[in-house]
Amino acid sequence: MNLLEEEATVRPPSFLDALIPVIVLITLIAISIALFGIDATEGPLQVALLMSAATAALFARKNGHAFAQISDAAIGGVSTAMGAIFILFAVGALIGTWNMSGTTATVVYYGIKILQPEFFYPAVAILCAAIGMVTGSSWTTAGTVGVAFIAMAPVLGVSTEVTAGAVISGAYLGDKMTPLSETTILVPKLVGGVDLYQHIRALMWTTVPAFAISVAVFVVMALVADVSAVPGQKDAALDAIDSAFVISAINLLPLILLVVLCLRRFPPFMSIMAAALFGGIMAAFTQHDAIRAFADDPDLSYFFASIKAIYASMATGFILNTGVEQVDSLFSRGGMSSMLTTVWLILGALSFAAIMEHAGFLNRLIEPIIERATTTGRLVIAVAGTAIGLNIIAADQYIAIVMPSRIYRLEFQRRRIQPQVLSRTVDDTGTVTSVLIPWNSCGAYMTGTLGVSTFNYFPFCFFNILNPIISIAYGLTGFQVKSLPPDDALTGAQQEPKGLRPLTEGEGA
Repeated sequence: MNLLEEEATVRPPSFLDALIPVIVLITLIAISIALFGIDATEGPLQVALLMSAATAALFARKNGHAFAQISDAAIGGVSTAMGAIFILFAVGALIGTWNMSGTTATVVYYGIKILQPEFFYPAVAILCAAIGMVTGSSWTTAGTVGVAFIAMAPVLGVSTEVTAGAVISGAYLGDKMTPLSETTILVPKLVGGVDLYQHIRALMWTTVPAFAISVAVFVVMALVADVSAVPGQKDAALDAIDSAFVISAINLLPLILLVVLCLRRFPPFMSIMAAALFGGIMAAFTQHDAIRAFADDPDLSYFFASIKAIYASMATGFILNTGVEQVDSLFSRGGMSSMLTTVWLILGALSFAAIMEHAGFLNRLIEPIIERATTTGRLVIAVAGTAIGLNIIAADQYIAIVMPSRIYRLEFQRRRIQPQVLSRTVDDTGTVTSVLIPWNSCGAYMTGTLGVSTFNYFPFCFFNILNPIISIAYGLTGFQVKSLPPDDALTGAQQEPKGLRPLTEGEGA
C-alpha cells in the first residue's frame, strides 16, 4: 500500500478513541505516583508517558494512520522542544560555573546577611517578580536568583518548599506583566484584534489581585513560621562560604551580563551560555583555591587546571568540599548532566502529545466542550479548562496557549466579546498552570533547576493557583468581560496569524 492509499483510509477518531489514551495516561501516572511518590519523576513517570504514547499510536493506527507517519509526528513533536532542551543544558552549565565562580555564593552570602526569616517569603516573591519583569523569563529568574534563594532557605531555617513556591509565584508574575516575555507577546498575536499593551492592561485585572493575595499569604506564613535554624548556624554558614570563596561584588558580573543580554533581547540559550562561560572564566581569576581544589590534579599548571574546572563544572557540575556538609550541599550541583532526567521527561511527554494531536484526538476531545459553552461564563470556563487540560495532556505550555487561542478565537468574535478577554484567560490559565504539572516541560524544568519536587512546591505556588481562579470568577460574574460595539469589525481576529515559527519552550516561560 502506498502513501496515498494509506492516507485515503484514515478515519476520523471517535470520542472513545481519543479518550482511552488519556485514561491510560492518568492511570499509569496515578500508579507511578502511588508506588514511588515524589521520586516518580526520576523514571516511573517517563515510563508512563512513553507507554501512553504507544497506546495513542496503536489507536491512531487503528484509524488508518501509518506507523511511519505516527513516528514522524512523534519526532516532529520532540523537535519542537529542542529549544527548551538547549536552554535546560545551558542553565545546568550556568548553575555549575556560577557555583564555582562564587556568583551564587555571593548572592547567598549577602542575602543571608540582609534577609530575615520574618519577611523572607514575601521578599523572595517580590524580588523574583522584579527580576522576571526585567528578564522576561520565569525560567531565567528561577535558574539564577531562584537557585540562590533556595540555597538560603535551610541556612535561615525556613522551608525550602515554601521558598520554591515564592520563587515560582514571583517569577511567573514578572514573566506575565512584561512586554519582554515571549508568551505575553505571543498570545495577543494568536488571538488577533488586541495589541500587546491592551493585553497587559487586561492581565492587570487578574494578575495584580492574585499576586497581592499571594504576597499577603507569604507574609502571614513568614510571621508564623517555625524557624528551625540552629543557633549559630547562620554565622557558621557565612564563615564557611567566606572561607570557600572570595566574596566580592565582582562575582555579580555574570548576573549583570545575563540581565543586560536579556534586555537586549539576545536568544535565551545564547544569553545563558554566555553568562555561564563568563562565570567560568571569571572564576579562574577570582577563585584560585576553589579552582585548584575542584580540578584536583596537582600535575596540571593553573592554566590547564582552570580549563579542566570550567569543562567539568559545565558538564557535570561543581563540587565543593569545605567540610561543612550544609554549605557543601548548597554549592555542589549543576552541570548539563543534571538536566538529563528532566529532558527524558520532556521527550516522553511531547511524544504522547504529538501523537494525540496528529491523530486528531485532541480536537476530538475539545469539540464537545465548545458545543456545551452556551453562555459567556461557560465559554470562559471552557477556555480555562482547555488550557489547563492541555497542560496536563499535551505537557507543553505553548500547546496550552496556542490551541485555545486558535480554537476559541472565532467563537469570541461571533459572540462579539472583546478579544482581550480571550487573551487574558488563555494567559491566566495556560501560562501559569504549566509549572504545576510534574511532567509538563515547565514543571520538569523547575524541579530540575530548584531541586524541589513539583509535588512539594505545588501547594505554595499561590499566585499560580489563584490567578486561574480569579480569571474564571471574572468570567462567571461578567466582571471585566466586555462586549464589542455592533459596528466594531475584528479584522485582526479574522486573519490567521502569520509567520508562526516552530514553538520552543522556555524562551518566554
